[in-house]
Amino acid sequence: MQGFVDIVQGFLDLGATVILPVAIFLLGLLFGQKPGKAFRSGLTIGVAFVGIFLVVDLLVNNLGPAAQGMVDRLGVELNVIDVGWPASSSIAWASVVAAFIIPLGLLVNVIMLLTKTTKTMNVDIWNFWHYTFMAAMVYAVSGSIIQGLIAAVIFQVVCLKVADWTAPMVSKFFDLPGVSIATGSTISYAPGIFLVQLLNKVPVVKNWNADPETIQKRFGIFGESIFIGLFLGAAIGVLAGYSVGEVIEIGMAMAAVMVLMPRMVKILMEGLMPVSESAREWLSKRFGDREIYIGLDAAVALGHPAVISTALILVPVTVVLAVILPGNSLLPFGDLATIPFVVAFIVGAARGNIVHSVIVGTLMIALSLYMATDVAPVFTEMAVNADFDMPEGSAKISSIDQGGNLVNWIIFKVFSLFN
Repeated sequence: MQGFVDIVQGFLDLGATVILPVAIFLLGLLFGQKPGKAFRSGLTIGVAFVGIFLVVDLLVNNLGPAAQGMVDRLGVELNVIDVGWPASSSIAWASVVAAFIIPLGLLVNVIMLLTKTTKTMNVDIWNFWHYTFMAAMVYAVSGSIIQGLIAAVIFQVVCLKVADWTAPMVSKFFDLPGVSIATGSTISYAPGIFLVQLLNKVPVVKNWNADPETIQKRFGIFGESIFIGLFLGAAIGVLAGYSVGEVIEIGMAMAAVMVLMPRMVKILMEGLMPVSESAREWLSKRFGDREIYIGLDAAVALGHPAVISTALILVPVTVVLAVILPGNSLLPFGDLATIPFVVAFIVGAARGNIVHSVIVGTLMIALSLYMATDVAPVFTEMAVNADFDMPEGSAKISSIDQGGNLVNWIIFKVFSLFN
């Protein structure tokens, strides 16, 4: 069993830049593409994801230290440390249930496609770690592998159904036809879509609008995404107590993120469209006119400047929330740079309205802080069992991404009632 787990972990360690091209290549062959064309599609998508994750690293490597600077300046002392998604995923894959998740997840997806209970063919295998974490949490409180796997399947089904529901928005707003997003952290914030709809019915508030297009019309060239990134990045640097040179540096980094991310997503679509078209032709011959979405990492949604703008504003907001919310014990840190991923659906539902996105994002993040605080004991227990190196001086750990995941929290609480 351990040998199989090691093989699975070795495959996952290759990352999305290897796993996705392989998956796309195999899908291309399955749907009748010539090997050369299928290989080119997979290779193009791999190159695009290399670019996307380079830009994400640029974002993370600049936001992380800035967030720490803000926390230090505020003198925040909370006893649960947000260790971020990389630590969360490693804790998940160290569980005894981990070996079953990928084959089970693929089987569930195939069954749902055949029974027409989903339209999403999720090739984002790398993000199956969210399902693994769900299974590991339930296993930690129940001691039952079966219960853990059932919980993981429920989590996956919810993710696929929400991916189907949001796919038209992903196509229209993010200009990603034929794509859906089933990433567990992004799915968790899907209820924010209803809050956006509610805001659009509130007098006065519904007229508050600041999308990138409106900002550009009002401020001319200084309203372009490159300048928005520069301004918001510099503002975060000031809040972090940076020197003048460091403020300029983080401002430039965020301006680069704003410009480069959309370029990378365009390359991604260049590789994806031939496969998507082949899939539609193949399916229409065998099953009639049936719509199928290809499930990809939520990183593809980061190409819209409103997503990054909203996330940059929410970074200091999250730190302030952690300080002022009564009952919160989570010190946000590791997952502050993943905020763009979790707010993508909210921004899409708000059609790029940054004001509405920030309001709803604030409410959802506040909820995440409380949920992450609540599950900290079991999160910490899982980390100890996985021989995870605890941050120095921390009694408990959790994360905004998975510890504060609404779907994960609800399923975990239901299973906890019976154990």
